Amino acid sequence: MTQLTILTGASRGMGLAMAEQLCSPNHTLLCISRGISDALEALAKKNGTTLLQWQADLAQPEAVAEQLKAWLQKQDGSTFSQAVLINNAGVIGHLGPIEQASPSSVQQALAINLAAPILLTQVFLQATRAWPAKRQVLQISSGLGRRAMAASAVYCASKAGLDHFSRSAALDEALLANPAQVVSLAPGVIDTDMQTDLRAGNPAGFPDQANFVHLKESGSLTSPADAAARVLGFLARRDFGSNVVADVRD
Repeated sequence: MTQLTILTGASRGMGLAMAEQLCSPNHTLLCISRGISDALEALAKKNGTTLLQWQADLAQPEAVAEQLKAWLQKQDGSTFSQAVLINNAGVIGHLGPIEQASPSSVQQALAINLAAPILLTQVFLQATRAWPAKRQVLQISSGLGRRAMAASAVYCASKAGLDHFSRSAALDEALLANPAQVVSLAPGVIDTDMQTDLRAGNPAGFPDQANFVHLKESGSLTSPADAAARVLGFLARRDFGSNVVADVRD
C-alpha cells in the first residue's frame, strides 16, 4: 500500500524542502503551488515516488478545491495506508498599519492563508471520509497567530483564524467514525523569503523590523531543510492530534 500526501506551497522554502523529503518509494505526492520544480520531478523519478505537480493560484481557492475534490473522488481509497493534507502555503501580505493596506492585498492574504486551507480541508475530509486509511490534516500556522505583532494585522488574524478553525474541525471529527487528526502547527522561525520580506520592511511602519534583522545576523533562523524535518517528524509522532494547536518547538 502507498501513502498519499497533498502539500500546498511546495515550490520554495520549507514547502519545497518537505516535498523533497517526502520523495520516497510507495508514496504519492500531490504538490499544489504557484510554480513547478523540474528538480523535484527528477528526484521523485529517482526515488520511485509518484509525483503530481499542479500549478495553481491559491488566491482563487474555490477553483483549486474543486479540482482537488474531483481528483480525490477518482482515487481508490483502499490503496492508501495513510492520507495526509499539509496546508503550507502562506503570504505575509501587507506589512504596515492596516489603514494603509489595499483591499486587494487584504483579500489575497485572507484567501491564501485562511480560505484556501479551510476549503481544501473541507474537500479532503469529505472525499476521504469512507477511506480506511489513517487521515491527517496539518495546517502550517505561526506564532503570530497566538501573539499579535504591529504592522501584520491581516497575517496575524488569518493564522489565528486557522488555529481556531482547526480546533473546531477537530471537535467535529471526534464525533465521527474514522476521525481525521487535525493539528495547526507553528513551525518556528525559518530562513525563507517571508523572512526576507520582513527584514526589508520600513521601520517607520514596522517597529519589529530590527528584531528580524537580528534573527538573521545572529544565526537564529532555522534552515528550510531542518524546519521541514522537524515538521514531518511532528506529523509522525504517536501523539499527533492530542494538542490541536501546537508548536514544533514544544
